[in-house]
Amino acid sequence: MPPSLIKRLQNAFPGVGFFHGYGATEASGVISTLPAQDHHLEGAAAKRLRSVGKPAPYIELRIVDDKDEDSDDKSKEDRHDEEVAPDVVGEIVIRGPNVMLGYRNMPEETAKVLRKGWYHTGDAGYRDEDNYVYLVDRMKDMIISGGENIYSVEVERAIDLHPAVRQCAVIGRPDEKWGEVVHAVISLEPGLTVTQAELIAHCHEYIAGYKCPKVLSIWDALPLSGAGKLQKNEIRDRINAQEKSR
Repeated sequence: MPPSLIKRLQNAFPGVGFFHGYGATEASGVISTLPAQDHHLEGAAAKRLRSVGKPAPYIELRIVDDKDEDSDDKSKEDRHDEEVAPDVVGEIVIRGPNVMLGYRNMPEETAKVLRKGWYHTGDAGYRDEDNYVYLVDRMKDMIISGGENIYSVEVERAIDLHPAVRQCAVIGRPDEKWGEVVHAVISLEPGLTVTQAELIAHCHEYIAGYKCPKVLSIWDALPLSGAGKLQKNEIRDRINAQEKSR
């Protein structure tokens, strides 16, 4: 949830304590939670509004690099030398009694995500020195532009701070020169407008220039799942269809 929305909610309901969390169906729901006492709007601890909290007590959580995925050495199952340092982005992997045994009648899909006793979530994130976990993207949604990794969630959070933006989604758009470029798709608050130049200038206040959108599309509404999640696959399909029709 964007920190800007959390702040709006807390200001709208000042007597209510909020908590939010991070979970997966494969983990029987909850992986981590951020309790009400960590929802600070001001001060050094306000950065935790970007966090999904600390792992649940029954879960072991690691942030690993590609070496963990590529290694076939069974003797390394319990070694932690592939775990990245605090504040370094990697893939979130977990294990515990809540993790599934596998997908029914899907052994190949099961083998892809359950490796050496750990469930590989496919989520990119990092952990700070106080053990708070931060999500930055789905691994498959990471944009590589000119050799630089760009996390769509970071760009979306910057865009979301613009007062004219109601919803936003960021995807990678194929580009002959850069490999991919940042493509932002937004819907607007009623009665408000924004140009691409204005949005880029706004983003420059919060993120590096190479992460700012190179392409902007404005839609009436963005597709959502029944749970209210952005459907990036549908967004990509629609953009690809538009490109093919040109």
